[in-house]
Amino acid sequence: MASYGSPLYVYSRTAIENNWHEFDLAFGQHPHLVCYAVKANSNIAVLNVLAKIGAGFDIVSIGELERVLTAGGQASKCVFSGVAKTKEEISRGLEAGIRCFNVESSAELDRIEQVAAEMDTQAPISIRVNPNVDAKTHPYISTGLKENKFGVDIDDAIALYEKANNFKHINIQGLDCHIGSQITDVSPFIDALDKVLDLITKLNDRGIEIAHLDLGGGVGIRYDDEVTINISDYIGKIIEKVGNLEIILEPGRAIVGNTGTFITKVEFLKQNSDKSFAIIDGAMNDLLRPAFYNAYHQVLPVNKNAIGIDARWDLVGPICETGDFLAKDRQLSLTEGDYLAIMSAGAYGFTMSSNYNSRPRVAEVMVSNDTHNLIRKRETIQDLFNTEYLIND
Repeated sequence: MASYGSPLYVYSRTAIENNWHEFDLAFGQHPHLVCYAVKANSNIAVLNVLAKIGAGFDIVSIGELERVLTAGGQASKCVFSGVAKTKEEISRGLEAGIRCFNVESSAELDRIEQVAAEMDTQAPISIRVNPNVDAKTHPYISTGLKENKFGVDIDDAIALYEKANNFKHINIQGLDCHIGSQITDVSPFIDALDKVLDLITKLNDRGIEIAHLDLGGGVGIRYDDEVTINISDYIGKIIEKVGNLEIILEPGRAIVGNTGTFITKVEFLKQNSDKSFAIIDGAMNDLLRPAFYNAYHQVLPVNKNAIGIDARWDLVGPICETGDFLAKDRQLSLTEGDYLAIMSAGAYGFTMSSNYNSRPRVAEVMVSNDTHNLIRKRETIQDLFNTEYLIND
């Protein structure tokens, strides 16, 4: 904190590398590609660390593609997901040479064919199938049910594949499926796998060859006392069922979630007859998950305080919203000026942050063994309006 100030995100390079390798090594010699989901944490230093060890990338925007390329990642290892790809995004993806578009609707397939025709090339595609499997996760991060906006109903998939097969500028590569995020039970994954393997058999019977199966991401991490999925066992169950079919996975949270910590400082302590509030310098604009999902993050003191006030504290920030909290009802011994570590903040932390209340976004630091490096400088007040203009009457 003395070097970088507060609030602050801190990531472990070693933990990021180890988490990716855990997925990669579990496949052994089976053909596969582990594509990190960039949306989880898109800092180019994080992407560079992953690119150096051979990761692929799951992207959902042209901005994420450009980040990957800037960080040294290979377009040929990128799968392009997302429900609203623009013509500009499709053409840039084709120009860069991405591995595959994950198509999410019939209308999107038409657009990709049109853009590829204009560029006189073929577009590699998978179709994202919605298997209607309940991942039993938070409704905002459930993606595999018919009520969700993602993917194509599995019952409509064969007709769409046949349509794609008749397009001159479409090259069918695979089948894609992603049922949600922060899933801590392997059974929904296996239920979805069985459904899509049955679909692949039906497609093969119609002469439509599927070269790879993309099973998405969604493996949960431990935020509190969750029992999470054993990666080796999960991938072993996949390999048992798929023969020699190449598998693509898109883990994001499982790669970076537990590698990051959000550091915040206690500014004031405020108690009344009902509540004890620790007013901190971090806020919902810095770490949105608790306010948005009512998500739980463990809170640890950076230095244990033997002389603090021992109470059950709500950690609340400076934002003018009652929903501005990072934790509630936590037993801590606190005094003003203490630093607290909000754990498991490496995924969907900084990447979901904003400038709400005209607050500059915080700095990010990468720790590697006994060294630490600034990987994003703290924004200044001037940065907040550098792209805005007065009207000159």
